[in-house]
Amino acid sequence: MKTVFEYTNVSASNRLESFVEEKLTNLSNKYPFVIRGDVFFKKENKDDDTGHICGIRLSAPGPRLYASSEKTSFKEAITETIRDLNNQLEKRKDKMKTF
Repeated sequence: MKTVFEYTNVSASNRLESFVEEKLTNLSNKYPFVIRGDVFFKKENKDDDTGHICGIRLSAPGPRLYASSEKTSFKEAITETIRDLNNQLEKRKDKMKTF
């Protein structure tokens, strides 16, 4: 699976990229029909500690899948976003089985 990273108001980080790559590899192994992942990191200045946003768009058969979350750290945001995508992929896989 090909992965593309985009950063907004954040400097590029090899540590974040390797963490996401590891998580996406697990998804790709579980769901081999996933072709590509676009990962978006964004930092927003807020009064509270949130503002670390991770969005991931996956290309697979059918409509693209997208999930995003905003947490106090990018690692938490990535973990929740991957969890959401896993749920979406499971539903997609079930639909693919019925046809």
